[in-house]
Amino acid sequence: MSKQSPSAHGHDHGHDHAQGEPRWKHDGVRVIPGDKLDPNTAQTPGMFRQAAINQARVGAQKIWAGTVSIDPDAKTGVHHHGELESVIYVVSGKARMRWGDRLEFVAEAGPGDFIFVPPFVPHQEINADPDQPLQCVLVRSDNEAVVVNITDVDPVEKPEAVHWVDPIHRHPGKP
Repeated sequence: MSKQSPSAHGHDHGHDHAQGEPRWKHDGVRVIPGDKLDPNTAQTPGMFRQAAINQARVGAQKIWAGTVSIDPDAKTGVHHHGELESVIYVVSGKARMRWGDRLEFVAEAGPGDFIFVPPFVPHQEINADPDQPLQCVLVRSDNEAVVVNITDVDPVEKPEAVHWVDPIHRHPGKP
């Protein structure tokens, strides 16, 4: 197939006019080394999130991906993620998810399992192992970290005092 000039049909198919090369040649597929993830993301006590794919790192417009390490026996408060869809892949450990209007549903997942969390579903994430950390890969359908805490549902499994800590929301008592 011959390469046509951009002016031949009115658009450039992603070519860099200055260099005559496709823009995607240097700005296409990206590999993010596992030891170069970005911890500058919303954090929760007992959990450590790191971004691999997001707008700031690679220009992603519709997806966020990263890792989360959850301390033994750690639990979030009840929350949902608005319109976002979330996928959790369990690398190691034992995850327990509770969900529903009163967290009346429960399921567990282990290494190799995927968890899907639909939009607006009230849920609680739990490391079901009291001795081992839970390691997961997390993918969300948007770049925004939407977290809506639900305070009128009494969690079946009580979390520690949970404070969302990020550059905007500081931990209480810390400058």
